[in-house]
Amino acid sequence: MATEIKVPVLGESVTEGTIAEWLKQPGEAVAVDEPIASLETDKVAVDVPSPVAGVMSQHVVAVGDTVEVGAVIAIIEDGAAAPAPAAAKADPAPAPAATGELLTPAQTMSPAVRRAVLEHGVDPSTIKGTGKDGRLTKEDVLAAAEAKAKGGAAPAPAPAAAPVAPVTSGSGARGTERVKMTRMRQTIAKRLKAAQDNAALLTTFNDVDMSAVIEARDKYKDLFAKKHDIRLGFMGFFAKAACLALKDVPAVNAYIDGDEIIYHDYVDISVAVSAPNGLVVPVIRDADKKGFARIEQDIADFGARAKAGTLTMEDMTGGTFTISNGGVFGSLMSTPIINPPQSAVLGLHRIEDRPVVRNGQIVIRPMMYLALSYDHRLIDGREAVTALKIIKDAIEDPTRMLIDL
Repeated sequence: MATEIKVPVLGESVTEGTIAEWLKQPGEAVAVDEPIASLETDKVAVDVPSPVAGVMSQHVVAVGDTVEVGAVIAIIEDGAAAPAPAAAKADPAPAPAATGELLTPAQTMSPAVRRAVLEHGVDPSTIKGTGKDGRLTKEDVLAAAEAKAKGGAAPAPAPAAAPVAPVTSGSGARGTERVKMTRMRQTIAKRLKAAQDNAALLTTFNDVDMSAVIEARDKYKDLFAKKHDIRLGFMGFFAKAACLALKDVPAVNAYIDGDEIIYHDYVDISVAVSAPNGLVVPVIRDADKKGFARIEQDIADFGARAKAGTLTMEDMTGGTFTISNGGVFGSLMSTPIINPPQSAVLGLHRIEDRPVVRNGQIVIRPMMYLALSYDHRLIDGREAVTALKIIKDAIEDPTRMLIDL
């Protein structure tokens, strides 16, 4: 008996997606609820699970095809016998290597693996693939990236891959590679360009002395972790400081809808986190009503699920204000772009010791540049500067966050 596998409901207002990767090939056994394909939408990548156990019979569509919700994408047969050959539209097998030549994992990367390689900046030719026929898997890339981050030894190198489209020049062979943008990357590009086209973007800067926050964190981090089973980071401080600013300057927490302004009596903070497919912005809902522990727990959960690719559409729906931390990548200063339809975004940057003047004396302090980009159609310069100054004051004197100043 054959079972048609259809595209599941992907979330509110999402009607289609793109086949990013087949996780099961024709002839392979499939268990109930086992993912058979990875599907990219405008916001997240989701796995398509099998509702039955059996054997993958055929792929009805190919990697890169756009499919609508409810469309049939694969056929699964009962039993364990080898299925019929896949449909003509199924993904072509990799071209065979020349006699005596082995295909390396880097030569047979799937789109999902290729994105992981680009995201984490690892050399695929140095990673030993554990997939079928020595192919690289996403897990292989993530493990190599983790080892690289920890300074550990890289996995045993595989044979070097031949360059793509070699061109002979005076300096030797060179190559280029044309890779189709993922659906999510296309959406990110369109949204960022739309933000520049539709909003009157402006950025105001300030710097903040991180001494008080660092001191508080060092003093209480062990007790905090013991009580709440979560690490005390800096993002919780900035989220709570932002809540103070948005409460005092409501326009920064609002957005334009036609010829009307929509104000919120709540604060839902979108937190920009890095995922294998690009930057995503899950939402800390009711951040103004949550304590430090709950905010840190939400952020840690988002980070883990972004890395695993398990964030949902609901996680990223809404948001009234965004915080983006480029400092984790070493950024000193930037002009972040707002996340439509929001009207403002706070950019955090790296902390570095700098000489500053305190009470007439030059001293060294851990300083960070803050950037607030905003839609000048809605937010006046005075309001933007005031909001950023409130955040700065709260970080430099965290007691303000406890007594609502």
